[in-house]
Amino acid sequence: MPRTAHARHTRHIRHTHHTRPARHRRLLAAALTALATAAATLSGSASAAAAEVNAARNAGYESGLSNWTCSADSGSTVGSPVHSGTGALKATPTTSDNATCSQTVAVKPGSAYRLSAYVQGSYVYLGASGTGTTDVSTWTPSATDWQQLSTSFTTGPTTTSVTVYTHGWYGQPAYLADDFSVLGPDGGGGTDPGPEAPATPGGLTAHAVTPSSVTLSWNQVPGATGYTVYRDGTPYEAVHGTSATVLGLSPATSYRFQVSATNAAGESARSAQITATTAPSGSGGTPAVPKHAVTGYWQNFNNGATVQKISEIPGQYDIIAVAFADATTTPGAVTFTLDSAGLGGYTVDQFKADIKAKQAAGKSVVLSVGGEKGAVSVNDATSAATFAASLYTLMQQYGFDGVDIDLENGLNPTYMSQALRSLSQKAGGNLVLTMAPQTLDMQSTSGGYFRTALNVKDILTVVNMQYYNSGSMLGCDGKVYSQGTVDFLTALACIQLEGGLDPSQVGLGLPASTRGAGSGYVAPSVVNAALDCLTRGTSCGSFKPARTYPGLRGAMTWSTNWDAANGNAWSNAVGPHVHGLP
Repeated sequence: MPRTAHARHTRHIRHTHHTRPARHRRLLAAALTALATAAATLSGSASAAAAEVNAARNAGYESGLSNWTCSADSGSTVGSPVHSGTGALKATPTTSDNATCSQTVAVKPGSAYRLSAYVQGSYVYLGASGTGTTDVSTWTPSATDWQQLSTSFTTGPTTTSVTVYTHGWYGQPAYLADDFSVLGPDGGGGTDPGPEAPATPGGLTAHAVTPSSVTLSWNQVPGATGYTVYRDGTPYEAVHGTSATVLGLSPATSYRFQVSATNAAGESARSAQITATTAPSGSGGTPAVPKHAVTGYWQNFNNGATVQKISEIPGQYDIIAVAFADATTTPGAVTFTLDSAGLGGYTVDQFKADIKAKQAAGKSVVLSVGGEKGAVSVNDATSAATFAASLYTLMQQYGFDGVDIDLENGLNPTYMSQALRSLSQKAGGNLVLTMAPQTLDMQSTSGGYFRTALNVKDILTVVNMQYYNSGSMLGCDGKVYSQGTVDFLTALACIQLEGGLDPSQVGLGLPASTRGAGSGYVAPSVVNAALDCLTRGTSCGSFKPARTYPGLRGAMTWSTNWDAANGNAWSNAVGPHVHGLP
């Protein structure tokens, strides 16, 4: 359903440019320093000048906000964009707070220090107070990319600590800061330690085993920027997320797997080794979802779109979501009834046979729970168990490969996660688990839908967020984007990609035609441009991600029926493009 557009109001403001020390004062200070150094050298009584240190702690925000204090809880750290390393500061002003983030550093009295930081955003300030002499600051009205701000100060004769800070301006968008430095003599606080190699990953698990592939997942390692997967002791693939699918394996063969974590400082030790055996050739079960996949919803009702049988869905679709399961009066329980009359006499036996035929062709068919009017309540352990049991019964009855969660009335992350894990235990490692949240549901990792996705990340196939019926939303850079644009797709996908989901678990959900949704339709060419922007760094709009995500799963549409009503224009254009991604 359409959502109220988010609006951000900014005030016209006047800024006072802080004056820097006059050039002749700097020259005089330099001359006096040179004379003092020469005199000490001639007397032979002075030791060599002490080496400079960076007095700022956690200067690259690699340890979150440790050592930093941000006014009004305005600050957080992000993994992208960063100037270097794995973290950067993101601080968001309000109409009554300028998002000051500061720390107190140890300094040496009567000493000169150079202050600098890399920043992004509008009206970003850098400064130092409590210097004991003249407090300093500098600012930039606009930094669309990383820009270094720098100034200098001299401490007073008794000054042993100085407060350094960044801040934005009232009512302006969020700003970013990274690689903060306060260079000068050691005032007793030492220097900011450099990055360390990450810890060894734990929790390596194999699942979704097929005759030719094994999907692996492991626990996230703090400070890691990537991971290396090893097969039989040899590096197989470098990935950014915490899962990977090893392809090209032989049937009924055992393989040994390990994974290591990496960052700028180096590589961790390899994880404990696990062994996984591929399925026999020609064995049954769910086919592996392709690396890049197209998902389409199939309507079990007639609402004016083309009525289809499962067998009539084009081959470009890799995952078919049958819409929808029905809620019952029992909390958590769902059922499914084929609308044979509305679908022109489509029988249950034909339906089941068509599902088997799609699976034989390498496709997956899942049952979608929810939709705009669906209301399934999973709010306690009992309803979670009921939800899993009823879904597994339907999977066995009709041959579904898994489930799609499309609940638009909210969900409880604790018990929905519990229900999905219970279903996974019943169905085994071949379960296909997809989700279709609204944009509002994925704005923050604290939201119930996002938390659920992260809770079940090790068994999650893909999240196809609905980039429609939405209005404007915040992107990962803190800016507001309007639906119907390539920037809306890429900047919102970035939130999921940098919020903890693996690229293989992120898909772009769009209507197949203008009749498929109330708002948010974009031409297939816009979908393809967004896919290229995210995977290749090309065809971007004004927003360009800090890095590319070549493992992005693909795209989804509502629905295969509306696609058919439009001559299959969506799948004919987007399908080959998805399957041709790197």
